[in-house]
Amino acid sequence: MIKSMPDTREMTAQRVHSHWITASGCEGSSGSAEACFPYWSFTKTVVAICALKLVESGNLDLDTKLKGGPYTLRQLLKHTSGLPDYGQLSEYHSAVEAKETPWTRDKLLDVALAKGMLFEPTQGWSYSNIGYMFVVEQIEAALEKPLREVIADMVCKPLCLNSIELAETRKQFQRVHWEAATDYDPKWVYHGCLIGNPPDAARLLHALMTGHLLQSATMRDMLDARVLGGAIPDRPWTECGYALGLMSGAVKGAGKAIGHSGAGPFSVNAVYHFPDLSDPITVASFTDGTAEGVAEFAAVRLAQGQ
Repeated sequence: MIKSMPDTREMTAQRVHSHWITASGCEGSSGSAEACFPYWSFTKTVVAICALKLVESGNLDLDTKLKGGPYTLRQLLKHTSGLPDYGQLSEYHSAVEAKETPWTRDKLLDVALAKGMLFEPTQGWSYSNIGYMFVVEQIEAALEKPLREVIADMVCKPLCLNSIELAETRKQFQRVHWEAATDYDPKWVYHGCLIGNPPDAARLLHALMTGHLLQSATMRDMLDARVLGGAIPDRPWTECGYALGLMSGAVKGAGKAIGHSGAGPFSVNAVYHFPDLSDPITVASFTDGTAEGVAEFAAVRLAQGQ
């Protein structure tokens, strides 16, 4: 059922757009519920869901080394493969800012892998968008379908998430609420960038966390997190970790938080489930700017307001 939430959930920041769902059936929004936003790295959670569903069907294996690489699917999903990240490259950000044509796959890898791997698989942890690009390639090869169709068939259609699509063109990005999105090319996000509204983001993660997308054994694999550290300045985390396509840790005042944050050149988001609260809640918050902590704090405040 959908209920109006208490006034304590109203956000003071007018540019934050959020949606929430509780285990007891309360659901509501602040800001615009219909506006379209980039999901940025929350897309990784959806990519991981698709990969794990293919593990369930026997089309992929979590722990077999991939052809042409020393790493496994599990290591790619958990960022323990040792692959570097193009997000750390100044050349990449300069090219995006200059509105250049996105690099080819070969150029991306030439630039990003110029210094080789960061470490041997499992011997460290380092966030890698390239690793998720490789996961997408495994998914598409296994099903002989593009990622947009896989996500639609495995996630969006079963859950009736009608606002979500994989953005592959500048024209698609013109749906996005922020004016800065009008000339952004989503092909700069090499593992893909979903766009959609806040309610569908919250409903997607809520369905995952309440057992509606993966089998229980697969879900245990997905939630198995590597602890990475403690508090981060200007963000709500008191403990940080990463599982398979999920950021997993704890935040002050709301306990455990599982989901994903995302950031791009002009907006940020935080989509999280808070299972430790008396009425567990899933929150999706979106705002402009480049500081992920703003969206994360907004999501935590909404979770604490129940």
